Amino acid sequence: MSDRLAVLPQYFLPKYLLTAFAGLVANDRGGRRTTRLINWFVKKYHVNMQEAANPDTASYANFNEFFTRALRADARPITTSKYACPVDGAISEFGNINEGQIFQAKGHYFSATALVGGDASLAAKYHDGQFANIYLSPRDYHRIHMPCDGRLKRMIYVPGELFSVNPTTARGVPGLFARNERVVCVFDSPYGEFVLVLVGATVVGSMQTTWHGIINPPRSKQVREWNYAEQNIVLKKGEEMGRFLLGSTVVMLFNKDSMQFNPNWKSAGFVQFGEEMGA
Repeated sequence: MSDRLAVLPQYFLPKYLLTAFAGLVANDRGGRRTTRLINWFVKKYHVNMQEAANPDTASYANFNEFFTRALRADARPITTSKYACPVDGAISEFGNINEGQIFQAKGHYFSATALVGGDASLAAKYHDGQFANIYLSPRDYHRIHMPCDGRLKRMIYVPGELFSVNPTTARGVPGLFARNERVVCVFDSPYGEFVLVLVGATVVGSMQTTWHGIINPPRSKQVREWNYAEQNIVLKKGEEMGRFLLGSTVVMLFNKDSMQFNPNWKSAGFVQFGEEMGA
């Protein structure tokens, strides 16, 4: 079956309704029922609880607490290279932004302008720059960290669809990452400006950042923006910047010539938070 046929049912699914229901389940403080759900999930997706700061599945009050669990302090050493990988996951694609176009998967591209919510002046800063798309599977650690030191400038909420973001859907849905709901975070760094985008998906109950908290819900039909130029919100390399309450994808954009990717990186390769992303 082709990827486009495989994802066809997603066009007809009540994705917002399913996502709202998943959010209710994930926030349910169900005692033994919650523990059974967590244990089932750990077994099904082979979650490595030995890396967790708290490996006791019975101690989590709800599924979201488990899903956004912290790692042991020594689980992810932070590279001394210029850029650290901000998440655990699988590399969807990475490389150069060609005349404002970002490679999604075989046969599919999306524009930097569409990704950041239509702000052409912001997107122009990454013309011929570099990008990386990293997919967080259900088994992965779901906190998002800073790839380098950064000072927050803007945050933009962009409403959109809630397609799955797994590899099959990335190959089957055109413009997926610029089509789904997303939160665009713009930072200044010692190496230039960069953008870190949290991409929503089916059953992703919400996305949150450390400076704002939960951004969605409520879900809006309009682009919303927060300007932090007058505030001194500075995050260090490796510091947590956000979380997915159920999994998704991050997309990063870097200025031209500011990034040389780790030569060991490859499409579909697995990466971990803290390892070298680039120099």
